[in-house]
Amino acid sequence: MAKEYTTANFESEVINSEVPVLVDFWAEWCGPCKMITPIIDDLANEVGETYGVGKVNVDNNQELAQKYGIRSIPSLLFFKGGEIVDQIVGASITKESLKEKLASL
Repeated sequence: MAKEYTTANFESEVINSEVPVLVDFWAEWCGPCKMITPIIDDLANEVGETYGVGKVNVDNNQELAQKYGIRSIPSLLFFKGGEIVDQIVGASITKESLKEKLASL
């Protein structure tokens, strides 16, 4: 299961993480977001000990969505050393491609 990142824990869990982190910006009402939820959760279960994998609900954490310029969801941001190093917008993803991207960071 993917972690829930919020304004309260984002800095400690994502920005200060010593390992690469994948953050899924999503919303309850977003159909494509719901489509990729099982992929994100499976990935978290598989690599959660090695990498950070979590989600930010944009409706509940609007400051984070604004800070990172989230204009459309789902938006997947890859963080390393507190910086965004890559991103994917949309639901055309596979667990394997996300795993490979995390491993390459």
